Amino acid sequence: MTTAKLCVVAAGGTGGHMFPAEALAREMASRGWRVVLATDHRGEQYAHAFPAEERLALDAATGSGPIGLLKAGVAIVRGVQQARSAFNRLDAQVVVGFGGYPSAPALVAAILQKRPTLIHEQNAVLGRTNRALAPHVRTVASSFPTLERAGPAVKSRALVVGAPVRADIRALFDRAWAPPGDGPINILVTGGSQGARLLSETTPRALAALPDAIKRRLKVQQQSRPETLDTSRQIYLDAGIEAEVAPFFRDMATRLSAAHLVIGRAGASTCAELAVAAMPSILIPLKIATDDHQRLNAKLLTDVSAAEVILEDDVTVEAMAAAVAGVLADPARLAAMSAAARSVAIPDAAERLADLVEATAG
Repeated sequence: MTTAKLCVVAAGGTGGHMFPAEALAREMASRGWRVVLATDHRGEQYAHAFPAEERLALDAATGSGPIGLLKAGVAIVRGVQQARSAFNRLDAQVVVGFGGYPSAPALVAAILQKRPTLIHEQNAVLGRTNRALAPHVRTVASSFPTLERAGPAVKSRALVVGAPVRADIRALFDRAWAPPGDGPINILVTGGSQGARLLSETTPRALAALPDAIKRRLKVQQQSRPETLDTSRQIYLDAGIEAEVAPFFRDMATRLSAAHLVIGRAGASTCAELAVAAMPSILIPLKIATDDHQRLNAKLLTDVSAAEVILEDDVTVEAMAAAVAGVLADPARLAAMSAAARSVAIPDAAERLADLVEATAG
């Protein structure tokens, strides 16, 4: 009797690492693979829907200062030992890492045991954990054609597969983006939780400053921090703009499907989703993102004129109002931005990554 092959997916404790890992896990499961998730205790909060038959909570830590680094080192050694014994018990055929410190113990254990390994980098900059491990793994996959902070040897063998997106977002690639015509203009404002005051407060003021001909057609849906909800709602009310302001939208695919323009951050998942949804956008990269990776992520869209970028230091009510007006006042430009976004989409990223995992496993 043959048992199904087993793939270990190792992902860190943030949504940015966890969501593409989950998309891969679903694709591997659909191909008959068994999937085990290796993460740390922080990662488990993102993993409630993760399709894994088992979860390995490995010790992992980051530290600063001599004591912190020593403690982190001890935790990682312990995590590697936990992973080695788990991999022997499970007979893991391949270990796939998505970056973040919690993926390190699983990958180090697999490398020491000479098991097939693959890392996937979500951002346009190779993250710290992936940077340390990339020279030692069998396969390096990336979301973006750009892969900064990677050495020449790693860069030359990195394979662009795109960023796996959730199935409901993937479905948007098959629908035609429709321009607003003479009807309402739907604007979706996302990323209100990260460096949020900037988006939560500047965006409503900027939209309120638009010419009346545009302003009276706006329908806005905005994610906003709880503490700025009332302020944002009041600005829209005073400006006579129809708006729904909430801390979180669960039905993001539905909202994205109806939007004409998105204003938001430039996280890796966001950029991939905007491309797949053929969505024109105005992006404000998060200034404090490690290695300025959000600005480089945005290049995927700005290089083909699918998005306008305003750097955080340049964000003012006037600058944002001018950017929005510049896009909305020209229907042909909006349609061209949509077509450009679609042209750089990789809707089948999860399938491409799964093909690579199978090839790596041999």
